[in-house]
Amino acid sequence: MASPVIEINDLRIDAKANDEWSAIVRGVTLAIHPGEVLGLVGESGAGKSTIGLAALGYLRPGARVSGGTVRLQGQDLFAIPEDERRRFRGTKVAYVAQSAQAAFNPAHRLMDQIVMVAVDRGGLTRAEAEARAVALFTALKLPDPAQFGSRFPHQVSGGQLQRAMVAMAMICNPALIVFDEPTTALDVTTQVEVLISIRNVIRDFGVAAIYITHDLAVVAQIAHRVAVLRHGVVVEEAPIAQIMDAPQHPYTKTLWAVHEMPVDTSATHLQKGAPLLTISRLSARYKQFEVLQDINLQIGRGETVALVGESGSGKSTLGRVIVGLKEPSGGSLTYDGEPLPPLVSRRSLGTIRRVQIIYQSADTALNPRHTVRKILGRPLALYHGLRGARREARIQELLRMVELDPTHADRLPGQLSGGQKQRVAIARALAADPELIICDEITSALDKVVQAEVLRMLLELQARLGVSYLFITHDIEVVRAVADRVVVMQSGRIVEQGAKAEVFAPPHQPYTETLLASVPDMAVGWLDRIIAERAA
Repeated sequence: MASPVIEINDLRIDAKANDEWSAIVRGVTLAIHPGEVLGLVGESGAGKSTIGLAALGYLRPGARVSGGTVRLQGQDLFAIPEDERRRFRGTKVAYVAQSAQAAFNPAHRLMDQIVMVAVDRGGLTRAEAEARAVALFTALKLPDPAQFGSRFPHQVSGGQLQRAMVAMAMICNPALIVFDEPTTALDVTTQVEVLISIRNVIRDFGVAAIYITHDLAVVAQIAHRVAVLRHGVVVEEAPIAQIMDAPQHPYTKTLWAVHEMPVDTSATHLQKGAPLLTISRLSARYKQFEVLQDINLQIGRGETVALVGESGSGKSTLGRVIVGLKEPSGGSLTYDGEPLPPLVSRRSLGTIRRVQIIYQSADTALNPRHTVRKILGRPLALYHGLRGARREARIQELLRMVELDPTHADRLPGQLSGGQKQRVAIARALAADPELIICDEITSALDKVVQAEVLRMLLELQARLGVSYLFITHDIEVVRAVADRVVVMQSGRIVEQGAKAEVFAPPHQPYTETLLASVPDMAVGWLDRIIAERAA
């Protein structure tokens, strides 16, 4: 066997918080060979991304290596100066981030960004770099490869942009690529296309890869070996087939069980009596593009309606219309029997209070400079006029409702885990005492353990408070777990809706069948079967 591309030996990394150092990676040892994919799985905070960044010779601010080595092609990355390590990034080792939208500069064309490192550090001329980029666009099955690079990031879909980032990582033919949750934010059909593309370039170019993910079904299709992390320690490492079929460590078994275990939804809340929200023949436009067409939908009191579909189907736009952030171009909204003004600026404070939204990314939804106390205190003052001791008591109560210790009130968002931040976002919505909450992909960035906890908590809150949910998601497992009714959208239209049992029972509408067939299976070889079926 060829020498490892990267060898991580007894790596120890500390992070500084409140002038104290604490260990976040505790003696990790890993090796990856050419053409091999190592999957790193574990809960949020396990150390996955920290190890992936260390493979680039990079540490986040406030972190330090306290022991061990990281050797890339035999060279100890942390024994050389930072400017020398920087020259390796993009050439010998590359990184594919979770959010391509955040990774690309919206003001520059894709080709300019993709070839930049190849020209500046990779020794290629502009013409050579562009030719290589077009070849990669072709290999990644991007549309019109010769012209694709002339577009701006906003002019391509999320899946296409994610594959463009893979091309940017591959352009200097690196020895190692770190994939950090590259399909988390993608819908199931787009995810399949990106997974196929990633696997093909790894195989065709013989690159070594670290694939960081919390999705076990995805890692089963990509990885050759899996390392399971918990609290900065590798608790189990084995070939993919072995670890999927017969996990040994109790924690690994727990991860597998959480993935397979649906949330208990034995009690249903199907609409009874007059609906809380009625949407009739609704349409919406972005300039000349019609993004919603003839939408008819009802949500009852205490009911959970799941809105599913591919990226670009109009799900989030519909959520924005409901809360008054996007003006419809036609149709009407009725709330509790009364017309709902189209824009939030025309709604009374009482109406705004009754309909709240929770966004996908708590990182961008929460002000990083405000403590949790201030984040929760503002809606309490705005909607209910609470001050002083009464407001403080309600803040403590809200934190307990979302299963956070009241001491978290003094923390900033940056001092919280991903799951804790999302709980704060949920508490902020609850602070308004709403009747309807729009949940826009709120669990997509969470690992399965935290996701299950958040979903269970939301269902318990619904049972206690009687709140209604519109759950916007591309995760079919989440739909199965929480929904009373399911609404399927495609290209701005509703193509199917009904009780969950009816929508998920065969025979399916053709588009619903496509969505369900695109959900990755925990079994090794599922992606091979999908590819074979397409070729048949």
